[in-house]
Amino acid sequence: MRQSQIAVIGVPMDLGAGRRGVDMGPSALRIARLHDRLVELRYEVEDLGNVEVDQPERAPSSPANARYLNQIAHTCARLAAIVEQAADRGQVPLVLGGDHSIAVGTVAGLARHFSKQEKKMGVIWIDAHADMNTPASSPTGNVHGMPLACCLGEGPKELIGLAGFSPMVQAENVAIVGLRSVDDLERLKVRGTSVHAFTMRDIDERGMRTVIQQAIHAASAGTAGFHVSFDMDSVDPAEAPGVGTPVPGGLTYREAHLAMELIGDSGQMTSLEVVEVNPVMDVANRTALLAVELIMSALGKRIL
Repeated sequence: MRQSQIAVIGVPMDLGAGRRGVDMGPSALRIARLHDRLVELRYEVEDLGNVEVDQPERAPSSPANARYLNQIAHTCARLAAIVEQAADRGQVPLVLGGDHSIAVGTVAGLARHFSKQEKKMGVIWIDAHADMNTPASSPTGNVHGMPLACCLGEGPKELIGLAGFSPMVQAENVAIVGLRSVDDLERLKVRGTSVHAFTMRDIDERGMRTVIQQAIHAASAGTAGFHVSFDMDSVDPAEAPGVGTPVPGGLTYREAHLAMELIGDSGQMTSLEVVEVNPVMDVANRTALLAVELIMSALGKRIL
């Protein structure tokens, strides 16, 4: 981290998810003393509040293959503007989700910020899922399974154009870490791009240190740095039960912390978002507490 000022931005949206509840994620993270913990690390923190989000009860969910698309696009456009302005002021955007579809707005704002400097950005996407579906390939129509595809220039026009150009990030500068649940058609999309995809088998065989170093290398090659999009379902449900789409066999407590510590050590992280914390599924806010701990590790907290 090269900046000492952080802008916290909440996005209480669950429109892109198949299960309700992740709209309470920003509150859960704040209740877990996020602000105080950031201040303890001697960051200057400005909490910009929450982005306005449409309530699903007030809006139709059509189209069926990209549910709540227009409402998600409107929210992501508002988020992109706030993220861009924060980055332009020299602040580090720290975005709290919400479901993972919010990442399109975060990346769009960052991409606009860096394009004004004629620079590129990278992305490290830590997730059990690839999130590279499109409306044509998605088995559910849930947009939280599509955001990375949108950032790479494939998906609904309402989302892929949010930065004003497409793709927002080059595939060779994207690394996905922790994959273990990929849809059949989505698997072909991942294989057909130059995205660097690291599955749980890669982590098992090579270790987190090697995998995350390769991810950092890919995301920082020729870029101004990289954005980290951390889906809490990347962590095993035994450690993080309160997530939108839990999948067994995920990152251990220490693997998740090591990944964030190494990312912090690199000095190349420009921004961070944590998504899919679902208090409805959680136990005593355990998942949000872990999420805050992981944010601290990425921002410089160490054991000694």
